[in-house]
Amino acid sequence: MDQSKAPVLDALAEYHREGQTPFTPPGHKQGRGADPRVRAVLGDATFWSDVLATSGLDDRTSSQGVVQEAQALMAEAVGADHAFFSTCGSSLSVKSAMLSVAGPHEKLLVGRDAHKSVVSGLILSGIEPAWVDPQWDAERHLAHPPAAEAFEAAFADHPDARGALVTTPTPYGTCSDLAAIAEVCHRRGRPLIVDEAWGAHLPFHPDLPTWAMDAGADVCVTSVHKMGSALEQSSVFHLQGHLVRPEVLRSREDLLGTTSPNVLMYAALDGWRRQMVEHGETLYDHALTLARQTRARVSRIGGIRVNDRDDFCGPGRAADMDPLQIIIDLSAWKITGYRAADWLRANRRINLHIADHRRLTAQFTHADDADTAEALVAGLTDLSGQRAGLRSGRPVEIPPPSTLRLEQASLPRDAFFARTEQVPWEKADGRVAAEMLTPYPPGIPAVVPGERLSGDVLRYLRTGVRAGMVVPDAVDTEVTSVRVVRDE
Repeated sequence: MDQSKAPVLDALAEYHREGQTPFTPPGHKQGRGADPRVRAVLGDATFWSDVLATSGLDDRTSSQGVVQEAQALMAEAVGADHAFFSTCGSSLSVKSAMLSVAGPHEKLLVGRDAHKSVVSGLILSGIEPAWVDPQWDAERHLAHPPAAEAFEAAFADHPDARGALVTTPTPYGTCSDLAAIAEVCHRRGRPLIVDEAWGAHLPFHPDLPTWAMDAGADVCVTSVHKMGSALEQSSVFHLQGHLVRPEVLRSREDLLGTTSPNVLMYAALDGWRRQMVEHGETLYDHALTLARQTRARVSRIGGIRVNDRDDFCGPGRAADMDPLQIIIDLSAWKITGYRAADWLRANRRINLHIADHRRLTAQFTHADDADTAEALVAGLTDLSGQRAGLRSGRPVEIPPPSTLRLEQASLPRDAFFARTEQVPWEKADGRVAAEMLTPYPPGIPAVVPGERLSGDVLRYLRTGVRAGMVVPDAVDTEVTSVRVVRDE
């Protein structure tokens, strides 16, 4: 195919040239009805290009096949058999992928370090998770993706599982040995779903971790807005092989997706694919060099530890690491990442990717340059001088792996929709959770509906909130009380 084409962008330009008059949504009619105060902030171009996908960008029957051609170009660009655009983010795409592999009361092997969107998919679908434990770095209190051996053992315990789902890269940039996990699945004729939300850029440079399609995954979900040039909520899921039928995946997406997709997102996805095919390797040559130089500069700030492959990769740890995620360990300063991130935003107008009980992460992409790198280094240097005043004396109590993992006492769906009650956190030990409790970011639930709560995990969440952790999906976001299944 001609990868220099951008069908959605070309159709949008043609729509403007033709001067079409819409008697369809959106109701702002290319911005004429929008409040001037809104247009002053968002810009006229936003409204000018916000048109209907059919009876607008394309005709009523989509006979020009604009979006279909753009998806085919995307699939060819990344080496997949099929690509599907989603304007509801990877949170929807991963649910579609799950539903294409398993149904209600069927089992799916799932890495327990999955994003909350996966747990939402379990709740909506009634799929039974067979959890696969991640690899736990007890020294650094960090989970890396599960190993292939863990999936092998899980299939031995659950031979009726319909497939497997793994998250890689993690939000911290650490990666699984996907080829080995795919081999475990395919030996049993089972598909592998990869939640590769943080890896849309991986196909476009040889020095980045292995792209899921190249490693043999069957379905791969990417959030192009995270590491690419697409707009927020833009996602693509890719398919190859014969274990998941394209019409099944398409129908599951149709079940969950919007009937009013945003053409702005389609256009940005289309343009990003062309940009990457034509210039991706050069852009990432620069990004990788800049990230390497910045990592070295940050490492020279006294007391900071910038984690690298030696820290995270090797036997019993991750298989690879995305070098564009700069992981900054502040534990020697005795301050939390929460307080550090808040100080940097308030005082240096810098927003960090992840803040946890001991770390900050700075996400680099092909869009970063010497100015943004300098802002990060200068901000962290200034932070160094303020560290004494940021010590709160409120440590987060991190439980050991043996107690961090909870018993799954019932299906997530059954617990979520059960009769519930709100109880003080001190009295929730031993009760079955009816809600997700998710430190965000990175959005990996510490508690899943149906898990039996423990005092250790509850103390972790309470001390975390006191130290600055955010748990936005809890009914009580301070976690002074917890929603649990009512004892009958």
